[in-house]
Amino acid sequence: MNPYADPALRALAQCDEPGFLVVMAQSAAWSALVFVLLALGLGFGGHAALADHGWLAWLGPVLGLVIAGLAALFLFIPLATAIASLFAERIAAAVEARFYPGLPAATPAPLLHQLWEGLAFGARLLALQLIALALGIFLPGIGLLLGWAIAAIAVGRGLFLTVAMQRMNRPAALAAYRARRGPVLAMGALITAAGLVPLLNLVAAVLGIAAMVHVLHLPVATRRLAG
Repeated sequence: MNPYADPALRALAQCDEPGFLVVMAQSAAWSALVFVLLALGLGFGGHAALADHGWLAWLGPVLGLVIAGLAALFLFIPLATAIASLFAERIAAAVEARFYPGLPAATPAPLLHQLWEGLAFGARLLALQLIALALGIFLPGIGLLLGWAIAAIAVGRGLFLTVAMQRMNRPAALAAYRARRGPVLAMGALITAAGLVPLLNLVAAVLGIAAMVHVLHLPVATRRLAG
């Protein structure tokens, strides 16, 4: 099993499964709804802010939509990832039932630990994306690349821990992450890049979670942990 290619390919292969497609559609719908509401809110907010400024009033909705577009570029991945993480248990169960039916029963981390890790992941990723936005503004070109790299690291680590803690406690999940750091970062980079592509960004996080299940069960990494 190629640790850098097979997880993504197997995640895509899951798309022929009706149950998985339902989860993907639900996550995509919630993500789209959040950003439609954001765009509408910014549009109406811009109009209200400039309504009393005569000819400038028409700039309000336009300005709001421009801001919404920038927000979608830099903030879509944090929000879409947070929404997809709510479906992590169902996604992992679907992947394991299809590809790893012989696994022993999971001993997940306590729910409070999972919730805390999820909140910390979301807050960390949002903060890093705001840093990426600043880098993109003040360092055009290289700033965008740096921002993408920062997001890729955060997305990879966060999604992997989300998946791993479905089967083990946090210290064990961190040990598993260290054993699989290369493939995890590769998947993080791929997910972050997919998050910049319209429509694909709606399902990138769901596919990313599915891919991380395969990364978790990589035979090479498992042997390293056992050794």
